Amino acid sequence: MLSFGERSRRWPGVLALALVLPLAGCATDADRPGAAPPSSGSSGTTSGTSSGTGGGTGGRTGTATAAPGTREQLRVDGDVRQYLLHRPASTPASATADGPRPLVVAFHGRGADAAELRAKTQLEKAATARGMLVAFPEGLGHGWGAGTRATKQRPDPGLDVRFTEALIKHLVRTERADPERIYVAGFSNGGSMALRMAAERPALLAGAASVSGQLPTGDAAVEPTGPVPVMVVYGADDPVRPLAGLPTPPPDPEEPILPTRSARDTAAAFAQAGGAGEPVTREEKGYDRTVWPLAADAPGGDRRPDGTVQLLVVHDAGHTWPGSTVPPPEGFGPVGKAPNATDTILDFFADPGPDADLAPGPGR
Repeated sequence: MLSFGERSRRWPGVLALALVLPLAGCATDADRPGAAPPSSGSSGTTSGTSSGTGGGTGGRTGTATAAPGTREQLRVDGDVRQYLLHRPASTPASATADGPRPLVVAFHGRGADAAELRAKTQLEKAATARGMLVAFPEGLGHGWGAGTRATKQRPDPGLDVRFTEALIKHLVRTERADPERIYVAGFSNGGSMALRMAAERPALLAGAASVSGQLPTGDAAVEPTGPVPVMVVYGADDPVRPLAGLPTPPPDPEEPILPTRSARDTAAAFAQAGGAGEPVTREEKGYDRTVWPLAADAPGGDRRPDGTVQLLVVHDAGHTWPGSTVPPPEGFGPVGKAPNATDTILDFFADPGPDADLAPGPGR
């Protein structure tokens, strides 16, 4: 069996790269995120150029067309960080075209990049149909500091948290992202990064989702600190990072693999931080859904008084993004057919519950 590091490096990134080559142009923010916005232009950058890729129809409605995406840059903590940005060319009739828009920040997996996640998830197409901005940031060394342990490769374990905060602040200022509707999502190591943001910055977010990613544990442990709606989507037969967690990961010569708790314990940790009631589980087509209703009066709940934490365990699925049409590398297991993770996550962001059919009654 291939090691985790070997498998992650064998992801077919050539296809994803081909899809994003037209984004080769870039725009540069010449200062820290607190710098004044440019006096002209809509890209929110002070210099450089941006070139785009043509979008297509997608999402649940199939009536919106994705605007060209751009490759952007942002200087944070002395590093020039890159990200792909997709702006909706049009918004649903219920939205105000020139008003604040929801923002999804989507983190790629270890050994991959923003273009690979974009191709695998088709997230920007589904988000365009909902009038949402999507940012795909690039991790340093093709990975994320999803845990709190300092390593030789990542001596500053808080660097990516600060980068994400700065990116959100920048997009609120320059792209009219709605500060009340900021969401994070990710796959694998990127899913763990999304969970870290939700755990450590719950007041910043209106929701978070992780596919095939769990909370780090051990000396890299991340602990939720407040209520936030969270969805964890996990393959029941994940051979790379098992559903039951990876408390003693194999060594990796390039970058240490973090130990993680199980998918259920990950979700339960967020439920506990949100003062959730007892979970309810229901079998649905292709997966099992467990829902914890968050308490309206949970400590630190200044962002959202309601919502849920949800765990979706996908049958006959591996370390993959359910519903994707991009084939996974050898050793990652099958792609789940249902649910479509992209639509399911965006639906959850729009309405995090509680589901009347699943959540306990008012006496919780």
